[in-house]
Amino acid sequence: MAGRRSSAFLFAAVLACACALGALAARDLADQAMAARHEQWMAKYGRVYVDAAEKARRFEVFRANVAFIESVNSQNHKFWVEVNQFADLTDDEFRATRTGYKPAGKARTTAFRYANVSLDDLPDSVDWRTKGAVTPIKDQGQCGCCWAFSTVASMEGIVKLSTGKLISLSEQELVDCDVNGMDQGCEGGEMDNAFEFIIDNGGLTTESNYPYTASDGTCNSNKASNDAASIKGYEDVPANDEASLRKAVANQPVSVAVDGGDSLFRFYKGGVLSGSCGTELDHGIAAVGYGVASDGTKYWLMKNSWGTSWGEGGYIRMERDIADEEGLCGLAMQPSYPTV
Repeated sequence: MAGRRSSAFLFAAVLACACALGALAARDLADQAMAARHEQWMAKYGRVYVDAAEKARRFEVFRANVAFIESVNSQNHKFWVEVNQFADLTDDEFRATRTGYKPAGKARTTAFRYANVSLDDLPDSVDWRTKGAVTPIKDQGQCGCCWAFSTVASMEGIVKLSTGKLISLSEQELVDCDVNGMDQGCEGGEMDNAFEFIIDNGGLTTESNYPYTASDGTCNSNKASNDAASIKGYEDVPANDEASLRKAVANQPVSVAVDGGDSLFRFYKGGVLSGSCGTELDHGIAAVGYGVASDGTKYWLMKNSWGTSWGEGGYIRMERDIADEEGLCGLAMQPSYPTV
């Protein structure tokens, strides 16, 4: 009897050891597969690290982000995410270099020219791209000046609608020259403050005259003085009111602040972003339309500044008219637009 118990114990021990070795082997294979995936991702995006230590650290960040992305895509959402060019960045690193919106310190009250517009009179869908009021997608790169791109996008829209000319305007002029207040180039800024600078400055020059460098620079007054377009003022959309935002967007592109550092937004690839999203406003984008998806989901069409490889060719559709008054990712909290 003792011999049989000893044999059974030995068998169990051997089996346990074999299972443990099998688990280790499987984990090793998974690590190898993930390492190969990281190498492929590095090659795709031209990523190079300074040494083996940084590569090892970035690999762990990459692995965690991939796990998050695959978890999201395994669920039944109206959108999907992807392992994009930001997959080896931590949340803090991403926010520091790819966003840059600084919320206004105090609430401001301005006129709202669309207050008396009836929602019943608005079209079911609007896309300012089809009206020639949106320039091609731009890329802010590793500079936290989304605020400048958001400002310029809405200004380009109203200039087109008022003059008939679509002019690509200079974000770099704002980055270099709008530095005597809250706006501080790659260190962040806010769209309303940028509108004020443009008004005081007499306008903005063109993108071609003052091209974007994705870095802070010294204001070139000669280039900046060659204004190509101007605005007379700006107005804030009533806060936390998607109905009022729709009234505004039906009439012109609108600057919008969102929680762009939220991982769902950061890794968005397609569909209508919906569900749980933060409201820590840190990123400026532009609402350039709205519509209804094939499944009946109402959405906002937003222009981003992370290049054409992100999202739907550089754009994102975000669910509208949700229960939260702030709007998805806080999009209804602080919208504004320029006036001419």
